Amino acid sequence: MESEPVEAGEMREPTGQVTLRFYAELNDFLPPPRWQVAFAHPLSSRTSVKDLIESLGVPHTEVDLILVNGEPVDFAHIVRDGDRISVYPMFESIDIAPLARLRPRPLREPRFVLDVHLGKLAAYLRMLGFDTLYGNDYDDEALTRMATSQRRILLTRDRGLLRRSVISHGYYVRATEPRQQLVEVIRRFDLLGSIAPFQRCMRCNGRLTPVPKQEIVHRLPPRTRRYYDEFYRCQECDQLYWKGSHYRRMQQFIEHLQAGEIASHSRGGALA
Repeated sequence: MESEPVEAGEMREPTGQVTLRFYAELNDFLPPPRWQVAFAHPLSSRTSVKDLIESLGVPHTEVDLILVNGEPVDFAHIVRDGDRISVYPMFESIDIAPLARLRPRPLREPRFVLDVHLGKLAAYLRMLGFDTLYGNDYDDEALTRMATSQRRILLTRDRGLLRRSVISHGYYVRATEPRQQLVEVIRRFDLLGSIAPFQRCMRCNGRLTPVPKQEIVHRLPPRTRRYYDEFYRCQECDQLYWKGSHYRRMQQFIEHLQAGEIASHSRGGALA
């Protein structure tokens, strides 16, 4: 539901005021003075709680629970003068089943589509076996279409893209360094148990299948031909893969991740 239109140049007088508090990682979208505190915000028109929250920079895809005056509401709820609004992200360790959860059910199979800012993350996700679409020519319309028609999780660094109401499964990636982005996504979507290396091509996302060495030996560098016997080939682009030093580094990375030795960074921290 959209706010009432305002003519160009027209200034709306405040018609009331609400108090908001955002919890945990939702504070990542707010300026520092609003982190982890309740703050007042003026109302200048009839508006839904979804539009109000997104006007403050928080995409609806990040929100799992909204309480207005202590009662759960949906995104279409119209806010009123004096309302006290509490906004929560997805809960990982607290059972809120009796309340009105806003996030849709998780997709049965985690599949992703990534925006142009996340090319290295796309390669990493494919390396770990996750179905991941990426193209440096994907515009916002293409990303939206693939996310909705193919039921993919949209990963993006563009907050505005996640405000589109048709996007039901999306996530704003906070980290800027690709390895930290990977850790963040794995933890956010609980992917650790689903990692399956040598399933996807890092270049094109095609399926990998084992290939006999004798079929591709003429394509191998001399040292690879000498020291390796297990090979995989992409069904789409014909790229070859083998378990060399890159694979060993990946295995070490997964082991460190499983041991909790690699941290991801988010300002919100634990539920506060």
